Amino acid sequence: MPNESSAAAAPALPEGRFDGPEAFAGMVRAALSSAAWQGWRELVFSDPDFADWPLGERASIEALQAWSATGRRFVLLAQRFDAVERSHARFVAWRRMWDHIIECRAVRAEAGGAAVPSAIWTPGWFAHRTDPERSRGLCGFDPRARRELRETIDESWRVGVAAFPASTLGL
Repeated sequence: MPNESSAAAAPALPEGRFDGPEAFAGMVRAALSSAAWQGWRELVFSDPDFADWPLGERASIEALQAWSATGRRFVLLAQRFDAVERSHARFVAWRRMWDHIIECRAVRAEAGGAAVPSAIWTPGWFAHRTDPERSRGLCGFDPRARRELRETIDESWRVGVAAFPASTLGL
């Protein structure tokens, strides 16, 4: 359980419409802090490439590290992971260490699946960028909206293939 000094580090999760890259990045940070603080069992991040997510920030990695524990599951769904490897070095290193709790899949355009949504899904809260280009969308606690978002993510997951390995081994 986090101590009293870390209570200030766990911002309240927003609800309602959001607009702009700063608002979305703040939601990613808030979700990571809340995951650690509330001990969520599962985090699902979905985006075409995660290029504009604050995954490589020191605070994001510290929150992920605090969240990581036995029984946790972190799901990443994308169309491609090259932007993560190129722009989020801290996250890539953290991912190597915690490979046993992370599942990554990529949905190829030729797979015929729908576009990968830009979203965060958690056991009790969600954020969905309905306009990723402008970082606009909706977030909140509504169970129906959360369920519908998870169904959309699961559809893409089914047509995806394993991707973003923790390491590449050669012979």
